[in-house]
Amino acid sequence: MSDDCFVFGLRLDGEGGGVEISEAPSGVDEAQHWLHLDYSIGDAESWLIGRGVEHMLAESLVRTDTRPRAFKVGDCAVVVLRGVNLNPGADPEDMVSLRMLIEPDRLITVRQRRLLSAQDVRQTLQNGRGPKDVSSLVATLIERLADRVADVVDGIEEQMAVFEDQAEVGSAAEVRQAVTALRRQVAVVRRYLAPQRDALENLYRSARGLLNDEDAFAVREQADRITRYVEDLDLVRERALVVQEELLNRIAQEQNARMYVLSVVAAIFLPITFITGLFGMNVAGLPGTEEELSFWAVSGIMAVISLAVVALFWIKRWF
Repeated sequence: MSDDCFVFGLRLDGEGGGVEISEAPSGVDEAQHWLHLDYSIGDAESWLIGRGVEHMLAESLVRTDTRPRAFKVGDCAVVVLRGVNLNPGADPEDMVSLRMLIEPDRLITVRQRRLLSAQDVRQTLQNGRGPKDVSSLVATLIERLADRVADVVDGIEEQMAVFEDQAEVGSAAEVRQAVTALRRQVAVVRRYLAPQRDALENLYRSARGLLNDEDAFAVREQADRITRYVEDLDLVRERALVVQEELLNRIAQEQNARMYVLSVVAAIFLPITFITGLFGMNVAGLPGTEEELSFWAVSGIMAVISLAVVALFWIKRWF
């Protein structure tokens, strides 16, 4: 059986440290282990089945399309979560799936793309300052995932604050485009955070035999934390709607101001246009065609009419 899917493994020493292992143990081992796999390399499903994982659970761990969820089968639990994608060249909102199979003496995590949260926990174990058992390892991984999510949510809130400031002085078209992109990002992140909150709640309720009371409470706290982030994203979405409405009102006001100026100009020149049209007819019998002062007389009449229209607008306070 190929071990291509095996990324790394650690044997927990119970004191906060972990010893790297080159392959997963196949026999009975009293120590607790953390096995990390990449299901996109090799036949991860067969590898899991060969290590005693039930076929149904192995299939759930390597499924391509997943959403955050948690369920318990016998003496083990499966948890599917999402973490922020901080790989080079990737968008943070393109969240990475992390699947966990929790057993009393073993934690198997499965991913496709590199997840920095798992690398952080691995580093703490190598330095002897990590979790002491599988229960605390699960709680620590969930906490590190939430930490990365917190950075993204904080960044979104900061961007929203900048757009709110720019809504009054910046280019309306540019700000609208930026706010629309931010709303799209919020929608993608919230899509996974909302079910992730429910998954952690299910894990807290169903995995009491796998997690000790302290770690179960820590999972519950992370569920509340994710709930807070979902509420923050909902607030950002509402703030974005308010900003977009303000921008639309601003654009409408600018258009109304332009139309108002055009209407005033048209109202002033409308009677003048009528007079010029009337006297510009090429028909016989027009008065003043033989008088040298007719042009100046007509011009004076048009000037008086224009001043009268302007005075009327001024009295009516129309400008």
